[in-house]
Amino acid sequence: MAKKNWNSLLFHFLVILFGLFMIYPLLWMLTSSFKPGNEIFKGTSFLPTTWTLENYSVGWSGISGYSFGHFLLNSFYIVVLAIIGNVLSCSMAAYSFSKVEYRSRNLWFTLMLVSMMLPLHVRLIPQYILYNKLGWVNTYYPMIIPKFLATEGFFVFMMTQYMRALPRDIDEAATIDGCNHVMHYARIILPLSVPSIITTCIFTFIWTWNDFFTQMIYLSNIRTFTVSIALRQYTDAMGESYWGAMFSMSIVSLIPLFLMFILFQRYLIEGVTAGSIKG
Repeated sequence: MAKKNWNSLLFHFLVILFGLFMIYPLLWMLTSSFKPGNEIFKGTSFLPTTWTLENYSVGWSGISGYSFGHFLLNSFYIVVLAIIGNVLSCSMAAYSFSKVEYRSRNLWFTLMLVSMMLPLHVRLIPQYILYNKLGWVNTYYPMIIPKFLATEGFFVFMMTQYMRALPRDIDEAATIDGCNHVMHYARIILPLSVPSIITTCIFTFIWTWNDFFTQMIYLSNIRTFTVSIALRQYTDAMGESYWGAMFSMSIVSLIPLFLMFILFQRYLIEGVTAGSIKG
């Protein structure tokens, strides 16, 4: 018994040590956000010798007349619409693949899976040419409109697997009660697919919020900048580097992600495991 307790204690100690090693960069950024600018890279102390909130005030004041709150609102605007688009379009596509019988359904599902394997960089130039001709460059349309067209194959696949796992008896009962496809989808399938829908919301929030490459390609007007692009500006604004302001606003930008994960952690795990096990 004593040997077992020692093994358990050693195991937990190693797990905690590994966890601290993994989050050390985040802790360093947090403490650096309270350090004066000349102490961030010159000092050897992990904790600030002089605590200051100046980095937060300077960072929140923003750049070129736009506060950091403006960039936060821009990011929330894109994220909310992206979530709505993914949930609606991907759930409808998943319902079609899982509950509607029609010819070549498996072929279209296979083509959807193939689209998941195409790297972003392969589609980048054709998409940019198309969006440029449509006049969508330097707008939010390239980040929002595709979400309403079920272009996220991962979410379509995940929801399809989840819906396929739902009992067939429910579909037969709905048909006997006179439900058409719209009623069946809206009144029965969607309420039963809440875990997969919440999982879609969480991943869409995280991926869209952290997206830098796509937003950097299509947004060039500072008024339209999101959090990801705005943080980059603190390192080269007017030829100077405001590391303290960037660290402090990076901490601020992480708060929504932490809250999203903490509040919906249970649904996230349930949605992912249910779709993989039952599928």
